[in-house]
Amino acid sequence: MDRIFDLAIIGGGINGCGIARDAAGRGNSIFLCEMNDLASGTSSWSTKLVHGGLRYLEYYEFRLVREALIEREVLWQIAPHIIRPLRFVLPHHAGLRPAWLLRLGLFLYDHIGGRKLLPPTRSVDLTRDEVGKPLVPNRFTRAFEYSDCFVDDARLVVLTARDAADRGAEIRTRSRAVEIRQADGIWHVTVEDTVSGARSTIRARALVNAGGPWVENVLASGAGVNAKAKVRLVQGSHVVVRKLYAHDRAYMFQNSDGRIVFVIPYQDDFTLIGTTDRDYDGDPAKVKATGEEIKYLCDSVSEYLAKPVKPEDVVWTYSGVRPLYDDGASEAKAATRDYVFELDTPGGAPLLSIYGGKITTYRRLAEEALERLAPYLRSAAPRADFKAKQGWTGKSPLPGGDIDVSAIAALTAELVRNYPFLTSAHANRLAHAYGTRAAKLLGEAKSLDDLGQSFGATLTESEVRYLIANEWARTAEDIVWRRSKLGLRLSAAEVAALEDWMAANHVASGPPLREAGGRT
Repeated sequence: MDRIFDLAIIGGGINGCGIARDAAGRGNSIFLCEMNDLASGTSSWSTKLVHGGLRYLEYYEFRLVREALIEREVLWQIAPHIIRPLRFVLPHHAGLRPAWLLRLGLFLYDHIGGRKLLPPTRSVDLTRDEVGKPLVPNRFTRAFEYSDCFVDDARLVVLTARDAADRGAEIRTRSRAVEIRQADGIWHVTVEDTVSGARSTIRARALVNAGGPWVENVLASGAGVNAKAKVRLVQGSHVVVRKLYAHDRAYMFQNSDGRIVFVIPYQDDFTLIGTTDRDYDGDPAKVKATGEEIKYLCDSVSEYLAKPVKPEDVVWTYSGVRPLYDDGASEAKAATRDYVFELDTPGGAPLLSIYGGKITTYRRLAEEALERLAPYLRSAAPRADFKAKQGWTGKSPLPGGDIDVSAIAALTAELVRNYPFLTSAHANRLAHAYGTRAAKLLGEAKSLDDLGQSFGATLTESEVRYLIANEWARTAEDIVWRRSKLGLRLSAAEVAALEDWMAANHVASGPPLREAGGRT
């Protein structure tokens, strides 16, 4: 226990991993522990969007929206393999928000965030444009089409952690922080391996509590802090159905209750619908979409679609708990999505707790967190200039993202040329998941057989071994629901075969995690 880390982080979601990456890149020694798998909490259950949050303008969250709009293109450029532009169609619904208000909101959306690469808003005649064909005939005649981005949220977390580790951070999954205490101005964090039960203690000069829905549990494990901020747990559920329409645009539908629901092309053959907003009381690890939520989402989109969506059409559901800052809003939908920090120094060493946040603003959140901690990190471990590297994370690509935003098609073609046994669909999936690192998992393979056992849906032994060695995958669930979404395509027997292979090859499996949704 001789080593003292500059910074210890509890929580392996997007905020914790983002801080780990930024701090490691500035020359700090970093330790991060996550009690389950990376992104196994809130960060893998989002609506998969890098967006400004158009509806947050109604709640006057102008700073948050502007910051998020700026971040869209920054993140797209550092991770063009897992982030792509997406056009959204917002039909005008008579009796709800007036057209002038929609136009005003979209004007602000186009101009307050420094948009450079994404195309601007346009008006759409739904009686003539193809995006009007899936809608109820004659009910909606005009719409607005605007830009945001789609993201593979769980892969964003894992690649951020991978980059942090490449820069020297120690990332430890299946490791629960069971006690935190101070002695002589140093944090002592006792970590329990959730597989073996073994315990160890690490020391750090500063501590970040990025526990997400468990942020208050972390404080209760011995920090000696009486937190003033409170977390508001808000459940958001989504459903996935078979592909609803042929074009590549998404929809944003307004509901009479003031909420909005997204309908998004997903994994080529599916459509993602979400999300709900309801206060949650209970264990965040046990959250799941309720029958009421599933019906709400189906009914909401059926108000707009010519062919109604029914609960029996749902092939998968997932639900997550957002750890929002409790600002006293009367309804969950109105609670702020902005992030809030609480910095305490019990005994002299800093503890920074994080409340709220969005996938889109994780990088800026990390920068601001390190600004708060800079005096402590500088005095504890002097640098030539700690702040000199501020902003570096927006210029350096994430692993596999060292290509132009328009180069994914060319990368797919290159993989097919170099590995002619790959189908274009297989190559395209690998290009979108791994970017320029796809060749690393394919290695010197000359045939499909060289990739080892096939588990179905283009998942091979070579890819599984890569995920275990490079991306902290320990269970079949890690692979088919977080490192990929191949669980939508694999049968129960195929997943079982993967589990058997991992067991036979001595891949340690963690404790049972909650089921990744409700596939039917």
